[in-house]
Amino acid sequence: MFIGHFGLGFAAKKVAPKPSLGTLLFASQFIDLLWPVFLILGWETVRIDVGNTVVTPLDFENYPISHSLFAVIIWAAVFSGVYYAIRKDIKSILWLGLLVISHWVLDLITHRPDLPLMPTSDSVKLGMELWSSLAATIVLEGLIFSAGVYLYVRTTRTRDKIGIFAFWGLVAFLVIIYINNLFGPPPPSVEPIGYVGLAQWILIVWGYWIDRHRDVAV
Repeated sequence: MFIGHFGLGFAAKKVAPKPSLGTLLFASQFIDLLWPVFLILGWETVRIDVGNTVVTPLDFENYPISHSLFAVIIWAAVFSGVYYAIRKDIKSILWLGLLVISHWVLDLITHRPDLPLMPTSDSVKLGMELWSSLAATIVLEGLIFSAGVYLYVRTTRTRDKIGIFAFWGLVAFLVIIYINNLFGPPPPSVEPIGYVGLAQWILIVWGYWIDRHRDVAV
């Protein structure tokens, strides 16, 4: 799942209005921001296997540090704890922690049984395999993303034109990336995947930029 995670980040502004949109997107995508780092360091592995699913050619062989349920719960606690240490906003930390965990839940729905429960080699692995159906994947992600965009628009109001164009520019950019991921060619090799994954930080910074030009609607 890709834009579905961002959809939940947008939607969370409704229940957690104090954190910046950048922080909400950061939380919703947190474990996929860790994964490229661990991939580059060689701590986790992936291989290209065209036909592995109809949605992605990637076979996530080993990613217990970033994507085991046990580790994700720890990462959620770390993320919330750091946010509280900086902002002293206790009301928001539960939602931020749930956003981090939501990533694993959405991945559980879409992935093959490759998501480990524990960060051990013999852990049980789960996955409900929505990625076996391209149409169902697009419908589910599209609904989550559309609902998130709708809730964010209803929850905030723009201060200026930047707040309009920056927000809708991000929405359009995410859709373009998603379409390319679905219908574009597979990566030429494993090596660039981690570095391309790090480019997602641009989307988080983009979220912070948007939030500086939008206010929570009263």
